[in-house]
Amino acid sequence: MRTLGTLLAAYLIGALPVGFLIARAWGIGDIRQHGSGNIGMTNVLRTAGRTPAILTLVGDVAKGYLAVAAGGAIAAGETAMLAAAAVAAIVGNCWSVFLGFRGGKGVATGLGAFLRLVPWAVAPAALVWLIVTVSFRYVSLGSLMAAVCVPLGALLLGYGGVRAAACAVGAAIVIVRHHENIGRLFAGTERRLGERRA
Repeated sequence: MRTLGTLLAAYLIGALPVGFLIARAWGIGDIRQHGSGNIGMTNVLRTAGRTPAILTLVGDVAKGYLAVAAGGAIAAGETAMLAAAAVAAIVGNCWSVFLGFRGGKGVATGLGAFLRLVPWAVAPAALVWLIVTVSFRYVSLGSLMAAVCVPLGALLLGYGGVRAAACAVGAAIVIVRHHENIGRLFAGTERRLGERRA
């Protein structure tokens, strides 16, 4: 029961559709009907503007962190349960029960979850995201590169196999959720940050 409670709590917190709710509060309506159709920060930025995008980012990061913290509290800090809670939070964000099992791409929620699970491994990954995104202006490419860096960083920094494995699963989910972006990157049609839709 404790395992089920841990996973359920982490999933439900991760499933809270922050970008969807903020876009509605900003009078945009259903953010899924605008831009890329995603509920994440990038689409909120392009559709609603900077302030709601920042709120979406902060909210998604916070819910990822809180999901793992809540799961850890229920499971009395067991490493395996913390790791499972991190994955459950990302799953919740990507396949939210509140949105008919649709959702975001797991990047910001994963960031928050990993900040609680492997905090020092997040720092170099965040730096990679910043460098790639600023250099090439592809948020998706920066997110993909950063996602790959987290499990590598977790291993190199000695967080252990269980936490590193959870990071690898989370990174795999992020990569799968970006399959359309990957296709556009290879085709040269991915939109750059700040670029308006033609």
